[in-house]
Amino acid sequence: MASHAIDTILKEQRLFEPSDEFRSKAHIQSRAEYERLYKEAEENPEGFWANIARELHWFKPWERVLEWNLPFAQWFIGGQLNLSYNCLDRHVAGARKNKAALIWEGEPGDSRVLTYQQLLYEVSKCANVLKSLGVKKGDRVAIYMGMVPELPIAMLACARIGAPHTVVFGGFSAQSLIDRINDCGASAVITQDAGYRRGAEVKLKEAVDQALPQCATVQNVLVYRRTGCEVKMEPGRDHWWHQLMETASADCPAEPVDAEHPLYLLYTSGTTGKPKGILHTTGGYSVGTYITMKWIFDLREEDTFWCTADIGWVTGHSYVVYGPLQNGATSLMYEGAPTWPEADRFWKTVEKYQVNIFYTAPTAIRAFMRLGEQWPRKHEMKSLRLLGTVGEPINPEAWIWYREVIGRGRCPIVDTWWQTETGAAMITPLPGAIATKPGSATKPFPGIIVDVVDREGQSVPKGAGGFLVIKKPWPAMLRTIYGDPERYKQQYWSQIPGMYFAGDGARIDEDGYIWLMGRVDDVLNVAGHRLSTMEIESALVANPAVAEAAVVGRPDEIKGQAVSAFVTLKAGQTAGEELKQQLRQWVAQEIGPIAKPDDIRFTDALPKTRSGKIMRRLLREIATSGTVKGDTTTLDDFSVLTKLSGDEE
Repeated sequence: MASHAIDTILKEQRLFEPSDEFRSKAHIQSRAEYERLYKEAEENPEGFWANIARELHWFKPWERVLEWNLPFAQWFIGGQLNLSYNCLDRHVAGARKNKAALIWEGEPGDSRVLTYQQLLYEVSKCANVLKSLGVKKGDRVAIYMGMVPELPIAMLACARIGAPHTVVFGGFSAQSLIDRINDCGASAVITQDAGYRRGAEVKLKEAVDQALPQCATVQNVLVYRRTGCEVKMEPGRDHWWHQLMETASADCPAEPVDAEHPLYLLYTSGTTGKPKGILHTTGGYSVGTYITMKWIFDLREEDTFWCTADIGWVTGHSYVVYGPLQNGATSLMYEGAPTWPEADRFWKTVEKYQVNIFYTAPTAIRAFMRLGEQWPRKHEMKSLRLLGTVGEPINPEAWIWYREVIGRGRCPIVDTWWQTETGAAMITPLPGAIATKPGSATKPFPGIIVDVVDREGQSVPKGAGGFLVIKKPWPAMLRTIYGDPERYKQQYWSQIPGMYFAGDGARIDEDGYIWLMGRVDDVLNVAGHRLSTMEIESALVANPAVAEAAVVGRPDEIKGQAVSAFVTLKAGQTAGEELKQQLRQWVAQEIGPIAKPDDIRFTDALPKTRSGKIMRRLLREIATSGTVKGDTTTLDDFSVLTKLSGDEE
C-alpha cells in the first residue's frame, strides 16, 4: 500500500432532503435525532448495543457486552440465543403467524408464498432431516443452491441446530466447491438437481458429483428437486430432499447456542489464491443485521422488501434472510436473471408484488440505464417508497437516474457501504434523518466509528482522499479467517496498526459526508498522481452517450500507469474515433487533463460476476496483454470476454 493519500477530483454539490411526509413516519426523523443516537453510541457503545440486543429473544442473558483484545472481539459473553428462533418462533407466537415471510418468484414464472408459520414448519422438518443424517451442533454444512426458498430453509435449519453453514454461490465451479468444503471440513452438502438462469438449466448436482471425490469429509448429500432433470444419485450418500422431508417430524425446538457460537462461514476473494473463510458468530451478527435492517430501510409492518442479491453473497445472507426475518418483514426472492425473458423483469416483479423497498447494485442500475427508460416506464411502480444500493460506489449520474426513473423523484435512496467482513451495513443514510448527496454513502451508522487516514493512521484533511478505517469493534464484525487467525490479523488489523483496514479509498467532505473512492488496489498511479478509478468512471458515465464505464491501469514507461477505459454506450449511440476523442476531452474538462483516458474501448457489455460486480482484474489483463489467463469461474457471461479479447479498440 502506498504511503500517501489519494488525489480526489470528483465534485458533487446536489443535496436531497427527505420529504416531510417521509420524515413524519420514519423511525429516525431528523438529523438532530441521528446526531443524538450517534453521540450516545460513541460515548457508551456497550450500553447502546445492549439496548438493541434486548429487542431480540435470549434464552440466557449475557454477563458482559464486550471483551476486546485487539484484534479479537467477543460480544454478549455468556448470553445464549438462537437466530432461527429470532427469525421464526417469536413471530409465530404472536400476530405475525400468518404473515408472508418469503414471497418467491421463479424465473419461469412459478411462485410460492411461505408464511412465518409455514416457514417454521419447513425449517423444523429440515433441521430434523439434518439430524437424521448425523449432523450435530458444530458440524459444518455446505449449501450449494440456486435462489429457491429451500436455500433460506436450509440456512435456518442449520442455525436451528447450531451447525455453521457455508453457502457456496450457485454460479461457482466444482473447483471452488472443493476449496471451500475442504477448508471448513463440511460433513454434509445440500444442493439441488439444477437451477434456471436465462432460460437455461444450471447443473448444480453435477458440479457436486465432480467435486466430492476430492472432499473426504462429506458423508451425506441432500438434493432438492427443482427442474426435474436427470441426476446421478450415489446410494448411501445422496438423499432426495422431498423423500426425507415427507417423513420428518415438524417438532424441533431451537438449540440455545452461545453468543460467540459460529453461525456461518462465507468465503471471499476466492478467485485468486486460497479462499478466505470469513467467520461470523451468532449474537453480534444477529444484533447488527436486526437493527440495520430496521433503521436503514425504515421498515414498516406492511412493507414488502426486495433485496435482489443472490444469497450466495453476504448481502443475501444479511438482507434477504436474517435481517428481514428477524424484523418480521416480508422478503421477496427472485430466482433468475434481471432481464429474462425481457428487460423489464425487475420492474414487472416490483409491480406484481407491490414492492415498497428495493435494494440492488450500482452495476445493475447502470445496465438498466443502458437498456433505456422505456422498460421501467411501462410499469407504474407506485408502491415504491425507498430505494437502496449496495456492492460498490454509485456514480452520481446513475444515482440521479435511479431516483428519477425508478423512484419517480419521490423515493429517498440509501447508498450503503459495507463488506462480507463487516456483516452489516456500516456507512449509510438513515432515510428520514439524513439529506443525501448523489454518490455519497453519507454518514456512519450509530455505533460505527470510521475515519479516513494516511498510511501512518493520521486523519487526512477534509476533502483529501485517504484510507477508510474503522476504529472500534462492532457486534456484526468478522471474528477471524477460519483456521488462519494470523492472516486475519495481518490483512485487517496490521496495514494501519490498531485499526480495521477496509481496503477502500475514501474522503470526508466539509459536511462530514463520506465518499467511497473504490478499492485501494484499483487506485491508479499516473505521473505521480494517485487517481481513483471510480471518479474517472463517474466522469465518463456523466456523458450523455455513456451507460457504463470501467477504468483500469496498464503499465506505461513514461507515466507509470496509463488510464484504460472500457465503455458501453446507451442505445442509439454510435461508437467510433470521433466519440473516443470527445470522451477523452470530456474527462479532461470534468476532472482535469491528468485523468484523460489513454485508450478507450467500446464494448456491448462489461465482464461481471453474477452478483453484478465488474471483474476489473480481467479488464486489467486485457488492457495489458489483450488476453485473459486468470480464473473466470465467477463470470456471468463468457461471451463478453471473447468479444473484448478479440477487439483491441
